[in-house]
Amino acid sequence: MGYVEDLRKQVGNQPLILVRPSAAIINEFGQILLVKYHDDSWGIPGGLMELGESTEECIRRETKEEIGLDLGKLQLFDVFSGKQLYTKLRNGHEYYNVIIGYICTEFEGEIVPDGVEVIEARFYSLSEVPASTQPYIREKLYELGPKLEQIFRAAK
Repeated sequence: MGYVEDLRKQVGNQPLILVRPSAAIINEFGQILLVKYHDDSWGIPGGLMELGESTEECIRRETKEEIGLDLGKLQLFDVFSGKQLYTKLRNGHEYYNVIIGYICTEFEGEIVPDGVEVIEARFYSLSEVPASTQPYIREKLYELGPKLEQIFRAAK
């Protein structure tokens, strides 16, 4: 059992604040890696931080587990939080994410979705993200697109 599962045993469905490090993984063509979940929505690779883990350790672990990539240098991009990051799951669990966003242009390995959390992973140009991309992610990619492209050019 992980931290969140253990916590849920104590607090039930009460809203939690969860830390979710995420990475905008950008390839040499300036495309961003999106992952597809079982609900057919697309998002940014990431996951929930465990006790004693740094945000960097978390995103490296989650990316390796879910899509098989080893991440190189991580650049802190931004922190996202607020009421728009509230989620209520079908099982009644409620939470607010605090997303620690990183940019990564250095990675190794073959993209292999785990089939458990992620069923597909592909690179997309910022202007061609799938319509089923999670609304918050679509909005942020649109808003932050120029900043992402600037960071990508600087990393070359």
